[in-house]
Amino acid sequence: MPKVTFMPENKTVEFEFGKLRYRDHGKRESLLDIALNLGVDLEHACGGSCACTTCHVIVLEGEKNMSEAEDDELDRLDMAPGLTLRSRLGCQAVVKGDVKVEIPAWNKNYIKEGGKSTL
Repeated sequence: MPKVTFMPENKTVEFEFGKLRYRDHGKRESLLDIALNLGVDLEHACGGSCACTTCHVIVLEGEKNMSEAEDDELDRLDMAPGLTLRSRLGCQAVVKGDVKVEIPAWNKNYIKEGGKSTL
């Protein structure tokens, strides 16, 4: 079973291929899909349609264990703050094995709808 570690929380989750309930946000078994299913807070203002950069993550380990970035994702990433050579959009990066990613601090929304804070 693939493991995904989300930093800086250092939260590792596991999932079985084909067993996640698809939440209609991003690609199936993408970092965003995994996060939504397994209780990891990953922003996604556009609903995972590759129309913003709020689900921007930086791949720390396991880049080869994810799908290749397509042109739409690369074009969108050009607008992401803090862009690195290891940047991906969580909604587009499909996980195929163990990976470790960092959710940049500027991508965290500490105030949620309804006034609930994630602090």
